[in-house]
Amino acid sequence: MTTANCTIRPGWTPVTTGLMVLGFVAFWPLGLAMLAYILWGDRFQTLARDARDQWRTSPMKGCMDSMNRTTGFGRTGNVAFDDYRERELKRLEEEKAKLDQMRDEFDAFLRELRRAKDQDEFDRFMANRGHGPATPTA
Repeated sequence: MTTANCTIRPGWTPVTTGLMVLGFVAFWPLGLAMLAYILWGDRFQTLARDARDQWRTSPMKGCMDSMNRTTGFGRTGNVAFDDYRERELKRLEEEKAKLDQMRDEFDAFLRELRRAKDQDEFDRFMANRGHGPATPTA
C-alpha cells in the first residue's frame, strides 16, 4: 500500500483554488488567508526567519533582556551558583547558535533539492514535447 503525497503547496492548483473558494463561501477571512498563502506562501518561512533575525539585533531586545535581569533573573547572592548559571547559559547560547547554523544549512540544502527537482520535471516536460532540455543541466 503506497501513500500519496497530499501536501498543499503555494500556487494556483485546483486544490488551493478550491480551498480558497470554500474559504470565501464559509467565512471570508479564511478565503483571504488562502489567497495570501497561494500568492506568498513560499515566502512565509523566509519572512519568519527574517523577523526572528531582526528581533535578535533589535535595540528593543536589549531593553527586554535588561528588564528580565532586573525581574528575577539577576544575581542570587550565591557566587558559585551565579557563575555556574552564567557558564551554562553561555554554553546553551553556543549550542543554539550551532543549531541555527545547521538549520540554515539544511534550509539551503532543501532549496537546492527543490530547484533540482523542478529542473528535472521541466526537462522531462520539454523532452515529452519533443524539444529536448532547454539548457544542459550541470
